[in-house]
Amino acid sequence: MSSEPEPVPPPPGGVLWSLSGDVRALLMLPAALTLQVAHPAVGAGVDEHSVFRTDPWGRGERSLSSLQLWVYGGAEAAQEGRRLRRLHRTIQGTDTRGRPYHALSPENYAWVHATGFPVYRHAARYLIRPLDGDQERALYREWLQVGRVLGIHDRDMPQTIEEFWPYYRAMLAEEIERTVVVDELVAPRTPVPPPDRGPLLLRVLLRALWPVLLVPLARFRRFLTIGLMPRDAREAIGLEWTDGQERALRRFCAVARVVVPVLPERLRYLPRARRARAAHRAAEARRRAGAMPG
Repeated sequence: MSSEPEPVPPPPGGVLWSLSGDVRALLMLPAALTLQVAHPAVGAGVDEHSVFRTDPWGRGERSLSSLQLWVYGGAEAAQEGRRLRRLHRTIQGTDTRGRPYHALSPENYAWVHATGFPVYRHAARYLIRPLDGDQERALYREWLQVGRVLGIHDRDMPQTIEEFWPYYRAMLAEEIERTVVVDELVAPRTPVPPPDRGPLLLRVLLRALWPVLLVPLARFRRFLTIGLMPRDAREAIGLEWTDGQERALRRFCAVARVVVPVLPERLRYLPRARRARAAHRAAEARRRAGAMPG
């Protein structure tokens, strides 16, 4: 039995603690996913093994729940990391360049994780606030912690932010391409079934309106996916972005920066993040009370 301690998620109060539980983080996820599947092996794995076409809402819900556990799950975080590795053990095949791949190959598994850092960094500048140099370094250190939770060895990820950028640029130059899955994720008319989650009345209403809502929602998703992806990444993939779209994105994000911070906590933070924040505040209050002189 291994005597190594369990990997732990990032600390309360860190950059990820406030960033990934904010509802605006939901708008960042399509860009990260699209950058992931622009890797030939990852795109092939998702194309051949994922249920994103037949069960998009279920897959999205499971992915979001998993991501929240990485940061806010405490002891459950390492368990979720092991579950994900078990889930990916049988995912293998041949990528778009005729190369054999396995989902848990270090270079593939690490890339899936690595994409989160540049997307969070870029999108936070639009939706929340630009990170200063210290915050960027803290974000990268915390993202490495999440990688350890997922079972990524330190030897398979750049260990400093200075080492990350040459790795990232090399991946964009040598590996990234416009895969079939990328095209599906940014297509304005990809068929998607109506949501099958949430209150019954809402599901019935959405099912009735879905033929009208689908195309505008798909266009909005495309807009956010491409706009919140770092410029060098979208250029490497070959995704077009105009000056007009950039201005529209900046206007939309300016509204989000004003509106979201004044929302009540139950609307501003995702449920697991909200519960974790409340539990942390309660623990801090008990600690302070215990430290007070009698």
